[in-house]
Amino acid sequence: MEHCGIRARLVAVHEHNEQRAAGDVLALLASGASVALVSDAGTPGISDPGARVVAAAHAAGYRVCPVPGANAAAAAVSASGFLSPHFLFYGFLPARAAARREALSTLAALPYSLVFYEAPHRVAECVADLALTMGIERRVLIARELTKLFEETHVCALGDVPAWLGANPHRAKGEFVLVVEGAGDSAPDEATQDKTLAALLEELPLKQAVALAVKITGGNRNDLYRRALLLKAQS
Repeated sequence: MEHCGIRARLVAVHEHNEQRAAGDVLALLASGASVALVSDAGTPGISDPGARVVAAAHAAGYRVCPVPGANAAAAAVSASGFLSPHFLFYGFLPARAAARREALSTLAALPYSLVFYEAPHRVAECVADLALTMGIERRVLIARELTKLFEETHVCALGDVPAWLGANPHRAKGEFVLVVEGAGDSAPDEATQDKTLAALLEELPLKQAVALAVKITGGNRNDLYRRALLLKAQS
């Protein structure tokens, strides 16, 4: 606001006063004022206070206009490379370990990429519980400080996250987004793909062998076609 030269009255809205603040906002709107709901980090109403204020404005008949900005969840999903066409935005998991594990156990079998927000002081515990409930081989994108100066992203197996975090003390700082690949979306084993392709190429033309290998292994068609060409060249 200072950068843009905006001088306006500020009203704090947080989880402890949001219901009362909504009334203050409605009073301002009723007086003919325009109100902007902003957040210093994240998006209002998305794992952040603001939804009650927006709901109150809707209920009172006022027009609500979203102004999109940087979105950590969408940015993280786009950088994950996971193939699922769907994702489930969960937001913050419960802070207590037992409740967190219970929540994760209900999500483990879902075929969607799972998007979580996590605070830096809990990220190690959260990853440990993800590995416990979903397996150490499930891949995860760890994204910290997205859209900010010290942004960093890394994709690895859940079991490898502690080593990655421990390799640099700065990696335990900042706001985190974790994107866990959906159940059944693990990258196909290349050795299995090659073995399947080799067997199919002995009996079928290249295009048919690749098409059948896609159905058998669930691999990417372009990758399998490239590998099939390489196998034929080596035979």
